[in-house]
Amino acid sequence: MKKFASVSAYLKAVPPAPRAALQRLRKTIKAAAPRATEGISYGIPMFKHHGMLVGYAAFKDHLSLFLSTYVTRTLKRALARYDTSKGTIRFTAEKPLPATLVRKLVKARIAQNERKR
Repeated sequence: MKKFASVSAYLKAVPPAPRAALQRLRKTIKAAAPRATEGISYGIPMFKHHGMLVGYAAFKDHLSLFLSTYVTRTLKRALARYDTSKGTIRFTAEKPLPATLVRKLVKARIAQNERKR
């Protein structure tokens, strides 16, 4: 796995179409979690707020948003049309996650982290 020094470096290494989808996702996450800090963790872009909040990544055939098993289970109905497993949601650049859903997921994750705190 290639190591990246920054989120910008990670995104520059992603092809244009998935990069654009990830940049929109990043912007939505930042708006939903303005106090979260951003960096690279486990080789992918990650937001932290009282622990790991969300991460995202590009793969050959899909993009992923990494949350927690609790959030994907709790919002199972909202995620029914997406490919999910444990704390991961897979989608494509052609069919990105809607901003309203991303905000809902991030807010649920913030609440989970703050309860654990």
